[in-house]
Amino acid sequence: MPHSFGYRARTRHMFKRGFKEHGPVKLSTYLVNYRVGDIVDIKANAAQQKGMPHKFYHGRTGIVYNVTAHAVGVIVNKVVGNRYIEKRVNIRVEHIRHSKCRQEFVERVKRNQKIRTEAKEKGEQIPSLRRVQPAPRDAHTISSKDNAPQTIVPVPYETTI
Repeated sequence: MPHSFGYRARTRHMFKRGFKEHGPVKLSTYLVNYRVGDIVDIKANAAQQKGMPHKFYHGRTGIVYNVTAHAVGVIVNKVVGNRYIEKRVNIRVEHIRHSKCRQEFVERVKRNQKIRTEAKEKGEQIPSLRRVQPAPRDAHTISSKDNAPQTIVPVPYETTI
């Protein structure tokens, strides 16, 4: 049972840097623009202790509500009891990145808009743009005439010393 209850307790693996990712923060991290309303993922970077979020917010997704010179304010929903509380956290830019959670949705909207405008130009009826679940594969039989069954066995362990 642990008896240390510090601010970064039990974060040994959570805050570690990845393989070949040690060292100072890359300069490209500071060149990313954040705007109010952007969806961001919070991932603490152990190389920069300033502006590091609490371990609870590591891996969470939030919405930017404030932008300052070195940090951004992020709104994160936290489950407390039987309700959600909207937490406002100020985090330095080293510990956040743009989320890709809406990327597929935005691409699908653009693709549907393109299909819709092409159909209007041609004067055709707009096709259904809804996502359709793939149908189950058709039933078929496999012939063993030229396809003899194979028995799979493990390769025996050999030592050559």
